[in-house]
Amino acid sequence: MQGNEQIIRVIIVSFLIALFLGPVIIPILRRLKVGQSIREEGPKSHYSKSGTPTMGGVIIILAILISIGTSGYYKQEIFAVMFFIMGFGLIGFIDDYIKIVLKRNLGLRAYQKILGQIFFAFLLAYYSKNYSINGTELLIPFTNVEIDLGPLYIPFIVFVVLGTVNAVNLTDGLDGLNTGITLIVMAAFSLIANSLSLRYVDPIYHGISIISAAVSGACLGFLKHNAHPAKVFMGDTGSLALGGAVSAVAVLTNLVLLIPIIGGIYFAEALSVIIQVLHYKRTHRRIFKMAPIHHHFEMSGWKETKVVGAFWIITVILAFIGIYSI
Repeated sequence: MQGNEQIIRVIIVSFLIALFLGPVIIPILRRLKVGQSIREEGPKSHYSKSGTPTMGGVIIILAILISIGTSGYYKQEIFAVMFFIMGFGLIGFIDDYIKIVLKRNLGLRAYQKILGQIFFAFLLAYYSKNYSINGTELLIPFTNVEIDLGPLYIPFIVFVVLGTVNAVNLTDGLDGLNTGITLIVMAAFSLIANSLSLRYVDPIYHGISIISAAVSGACLGFLKHNAHPAKVFMGDTGSLALGGAVSAVAVLTNLVLLIPIIGGIYFAEALSVIIQVLHYKRTHRRIFKMAPIHHHFEMSGWKETKVVGAFWIITVILAFIGIYSI
């Protein structure tokens, strides 16, 4: 029971910290004039969001750090996940800083972002290969079968991590969308890891459950400030950090094949962009009115809150499917 109490405590602490940090950090971001610029080709309803403070992902990261730092549970796997949250978040922070503070519209160049992401993705794959629960094995959902990738493990994990981090980043386009989806995804991973810790009596799973709970709680607290109408956006600082969290938790529990299930919305967002780009290059016509796909629904007449609510509900359903599959 003590394990469950630790998880509940971490959720509450991270939630409260994110909740109360908002009124402290948001005015600072306003004074620094760290405002979001809105694409002219985007939905007209977004024009009013121009100037809304961004880089609010620092609130999420601080909430996770403080809740873990005060938890009294200091294990290697928790620090490993924190390292990758901070690593990918740093890439996002630098990109946001260049774009918004230094007023260089492009931020980091695409190859610089990718190289940074490859670096941390490789470190995650290498660390998991040597220190995770099952090494180079992956659990196949809905079965008790594990597949050993052997020498293909590291390149496969690097590919999955790059895809996941950028898919989470693409999902951050509507008020509360990415925050709510990642809240649900990380809550599901926390429940799964906690269940596995009881099944196999392995403290590593318990550690993963705690850090997942901290991320989920931080997202819940941040949602108060990020839900429509958003008072602050997470920016790449937050979206890449959350992408790092989802990736690290899935990889270190050997559950990366769960990402397309629980994180089905992430997958759909990324796939919509890929399909749109490839189809347009071939035909000079668009399949979607705008990509990522959440903007397609907006351009089709859906209210922003309706799109967000629908995507949250879909993620809850997918989360239950993912939990049942293990």
